[in-house]
Amino acid sequence: MKTPSLNFKRRSLLQAASLGAVTTAFTPLSVHAQDRRETLVVANEFGPNMLDIHGVGANRPSYGVAWNAYDRLMTYGRKKMPDGTSMYDFTKLEPELAERWKMDADGMGVTFFLRKNATFHDGTPVTAYDVKWSYDRALAMGGFPTFQMKAGSLEDPAQFKVIDNHTFYVKFLRKDKLSMPDMAVPVASIYNSALAKKNATDKDPWAAEWLKTNTAGGGAYKVASWKPGQEIVYERFEEWKSGPLPKLKRIIQRDVPSAGNRRALLQRGDIDMTYSLPPKDFSDFAGDKGKLKVASLPIENALFYLGMNAARPPFNNVKVRQAVAWALPYDKMYETAFYRRGIKMYGGSNEPKSTVWPQPHGYKTDLAKAKQLMAESGVGPIETTLSFDLGAATVSEPAAILIQEALAQIGIKLNLNKVPGASWRAALLKKDMPMIINRFGGWLNYPEYFFFWCYHGQNAVFNTMSYQNPLLDKIITNARFAESKVLYDGMVKDMIRLANEEIPRIPLVQPMMDVAMQPNISGYTYWFHLEPDYRQLVKS
Repeated sequence: MKTPSLNFKRRSLLQAASLGAVTTAFTPLSVHAQDRRETLVVANEFGPNMLDIHGVGANRPSYGVAWNAYDRLMTYGRKKMPDGTSMYDFTKLEPELAERWKMDADGMGVTFFLRKNATFHDGTPVTAYDVKWSYDRALAMGGFPTFQMKAGSLEDPAQFKVIDNHTFYVKFLRKDKLSMPDMAVPVASIYNSALAKKNATDKDPWAAEWLKTNTAGGGAYKVASWKPGQEIVYERFEEWKSGPLPKLKRIIQRDVPSAGNRRALLQRGDIDMTYSLPPKDFSDFAGDKGKLKVASLPIENALFYLGMNAARPPFNNVKVRQAVAWALPYDKMYETAFYRRGIKMYGGSNEPKSTVWPQPHGYKTDLAKAKQLMAESGVGPIETTLSFDLGAATVSEPAAILIQEALAQIGIKLNLNKVPGASWRAALLKKDMPMIINRFGGWLNYPEYFFFWCYHGQNAVFNTMSYQNPLLDKIITNARFAESKVLYDGMVKDMIRLANEEIPRIPLVQPMMDVAMQPNISGYTYWFHLEPDYRQLVKS
């Protein structure tokens, strides 16, 4: 990897005693105006923990690496929202590495025709053999990438066939509306198989160790350098053929853990953009017209929730879980943790009237009902642990303190456990935390997709509550392949009803995707994976 050609100096700023924080600014030296316009400096709370989206425990910023440094066969269209912001259109698929495709007459397969002039970053031509290898790899790696492929009924390497160097065929196992969209998500990224194989071993045939710290892509940007915990630098791939060449030549994405520091850097103009400030900051920015630009959209198919480990005492008792749901201080959390930025997911009905997802459940703060359910549960005083991600502490920590105070009133003593952001995904996978505050968003905007990931008993990744219900599993599976709208609607309502009754996770708020940027930045697009897409951004 090479270091960026722009020279940046670091100048330390004295800490304001009242703020209790130190900010570090990065300002270009002797940079021509044109170079400055073509370089974007971003600061976020934390960056990727690896460069391989197929890797076990890859965090969300790793998805951004896949999106910018790799191509997929297809991408999604974009649409303008009423407020002028832009977002992806999950109903519309468009060419990326594949210049076109043709569905079989019976709908049971699709042929992709690859761009003949596409190359990887090292100049190697992209072929259908690379696509086949990449899809096989996603299935072989296990965990999240394998489950993601299976979410679209892409389950068997025999489904993927090379017709010739530039023609690739996918045979569908069943008619699944998620099969095509699933090939346009980050997990379906195309790897340079020849480069990966050079760095594979007998014990590591998929080059998993090498690809944690190296890329083998052909996307719009190359990873020029990566310093874990500090920064990742992208440089434009001048030979990219899968879309319009990006306007920005270089991206410097720094890890700045302190939210106060990121806000100060943005307000001084030392950075161009940040994605991860607390809700309060975005509330302030929105009221400060003209100085900064803010884009805010509700995150589709996403929830902040309190999860309880349903496989272990005391939360294997449904009445204990229901008691917690009636005891939570919902309004206080909405006001002081979320700063009213988000959509309330409580105080509705436990009997769903529609298939809209997410939708508010019927629980609200009622301590008398919570105490009654605790008494009926037969479970004595409880002492347990509530864990949360330090990478989301600006919301999760005040929420955790309020939950701690509320549950003490019904005989549940909580000890708070703060897990570093880089370790959070790995901690979730262990399934040994009794209670968690977490946020999950489903990439494909369908209720049954969310439930497949979060409630299905066979899902070992994001079913963070270890919840098992064979009836719900059956409904989720059947809804994916329902033969009519009437049947589908009934199944979705049944899913929501059961989730509300069993309540292994308690939805709190549908979060907002908030991005703050300098006024001269345009082209921002909201994407389902929530990571920065630098390909459409323009800096004037």
